[in-house]
Amino acid sequence: MQASKGDRLVVHGRVVGKQDHVVEVIEVLGPNGTPPYRVRTENGHETIMSPGPDSVVEHRKASDTV
Repeated sequence: MQASKGDRLVVHGRVVGKQDHVVEVIEVLGPNGTPPYRVRTENGHETIMSPGPDSVVEHRKASDTV
């Protein structure tokens, strides 16, 4: 898994009826874009995360960069 600042991590719910959890990568702490990542949730909470196999990276689009 590789991510960059501004990408989103989507952690899929593992139980029927549980929604996906989406966070924004605000800092990459591992080498070459690998985990762990400092992430921010929708409510502004920041934490360090090493995503598991139930997670995917949504890379930011080139048009999203300013």
